[in-house]
Amino acid sequence: MQRKIAHPGWNLDYLMFLFTRISGLSILVAALIGLVVAYFMGARTLLDVGAVMRWIFFPNPSHVQASVPDVAAGWSNTFWQVIEILVIFFAGTHGLNGLRMVIEDYVSQPRWLVFLRGVLLVVWIAGLIAAIFVILTT
Repeated sequence: MQRKIAHPGWNLDYLMFLFTRISGLSILVAALIGLVVAYFMGARTLLDVGAVMRWIFFPNPSHVQASVPDVAAGWSNTFWQVIEILVIFFAGTHGLNGLRMVIEDYVSQPRWLVFLRGVLLVVWIAGLIAAIFVILTT
């Protein structure tokens, strides 16, 4: 009996493996860019490091921290909108890809697998649309 040897190729699993590594690095790079730009914009004299990190990931006017100054202009700036959209895209896709891998590890029936992949796709698209809408309209 001859054994089949798997041939590496550009399939979905390999592409998502690469994407997970790249998206993890992209999240860190976007956060670092946001941190550096926030400090250059004057955050070093107004906020501590924890507040700056919260502001980088959640620069909205209804922030729960009272120590954060007026950030209503945060998402009205195109630079911050792009940074936040990138962070949300990479983080959301990174997380849902991890969830897809868990589902594929534990679900063995092909019909359930297709159904759950479809649910994840709908959740991913709806989440991105909602997040981008919030960022662009705030």
